[in-house]
Amino acid sequence: MKKLTFPNPFPHAHPPVQDVNKILADQATAGQRAADWVATAVGSWQFIIGQAVLLSVWVIINVTAWISHWDPYPFILMNLFLSAQAAFTAPVIMMSQNRQSLRDRLEAHNDFMINQKAEEEIRAILTQLDAQNVALAEIHQQVTQLLANRNEPRNA
Repeated sequence: MKKLTFPNPFPHAHPPVQDVNKILADQATAGQRAADWVATAVGSWQFIIGQAVLLSVWVIINVTAWISHWDPYPFILMNLFLSAQAAFTAPVIMMSQNRQSLRDRLEAHNDFMINQKAEEEIRAILTQLDAQNVALAEIHQQVTQLLANRNEPRNA
């Protein structure tokens, strides 16, 4: 009788899956959190609508001179404020995008590690299944042989 052999049990010794967003949130500095907040705020419809309302009020007040002409047409002061806002907002948004890029790279690496581990486990499962197929074939052969021996007439 052939001795049946099976591979060693697969060791599931791998670190747990980590949430990249939580790790980055825990490691974020105050400046990084502020950059993310500014990027979120400036990239919202509330900001666009609020800014449009503010600029419209600015233009209406200066054109009609309800208060005084502190910024007459062509609105040089308003242009200065908008340029200053853009000058400060653009680098802050770039900082937030750099953080998002880092998050994407970490998530891609985390996905790669998970896929690599899954491939290793699938390979172990397939090896185990191959060993079981060999064992089942051997058991089937032995059962067939026992049944054949049982049905043979005995010479006594």
